[in-house]
Amino acid sequence: MALLMASGPHQPRNGFGKSNAYGAGLALIAALGFSLKAIFVKLAYPYGVDAITLLALRMGFALPVFLWVGLVGQRAGASLTRDDWLKLFALGCLGYYGASILDFWGLEYISAGLERLILFTYPTLTILIGVLFQGKPFARREVIAVALCYLGIGFAFVHDLGLGDARNVWIGGALVFASSVSYALYLSGSGAMIARLGAMRFSALAMLVSSAVTLAHFSASHPISAFIQPLPVYGWGWPWPCSLPSSRFSPSRRRSAGSAPGGLRCSGWSGRS
Repeated sequence: MALLMASGPHQPRNGFGKSNAYGAGLALIAALGFSLKAIFVKLAYPYGVDAITLLALRMGFALPVFLWVGLVGQRAGASLTRDDWLKLFALGCLGYYGASILDFWGLEYISAGLERLILFTYPTLTILIGVLFQGKPFARREVIAVALCYLGIGFAFVHDLGLGDARNVWIGGALVFASSVSYALYLSGSGAMIARLGAMRFSALAMLVSSAVTLAHFSASHPISAFIQPLPVYGWGWPWPCSLPSSRFSPSRRRSAGSAPGGLRCSGWSGRS
């Protein structure tokens, strides 16, 4: 669904094209990892773990990496203002905490296949947010693409309604769609912060905020002993390297065309930021 577009129409002889190919490869790895996440979550659920515990485990495992990246970025970059921290908190709650917990709750009700279809509506939602609230144009080809997207999801949704408990499909579908809306809001609001802080620093700091909120949620609702789970849960809950680029590179699609050599944009905007 997401469209990968190079930062410019030409590829000079200075290695720019090679950088674009490298960026495209990273984006493909990120998409693969993003897709595998739902399968790993579904494989963990039969062991009795709930959504917030599994999410807290994933955040806890990844926390040292993002602490290191965030601290390095803090030393190298400009100091953050109070307004920056407020925006980071809001975006962190929307993106990696809000979208993730809603997605994990939804996976308790529906299949990983249907969840992927619904969740990958976030590029189309980003388009609609831009059109409605940011004054961005809505080209005819984008109207057709959005219509086809939702038509296909509708067919898949109706198919799953006929396979089992329709109530579960409605609840799970609504939760995952809310996750997609949350992530689209995060993407729509992240552009200015990425331009100011850089993609890596922003992603790391947003993940730190999300991890803190997730662990606070877990602490308020579960005893610490809930982290003791059957061994396979730790394996399926581990943020595998193939899934880390998803959180690292997804926000970087918001960079402008000339922000970095070989910068790649992954978006539902058909290549426009």
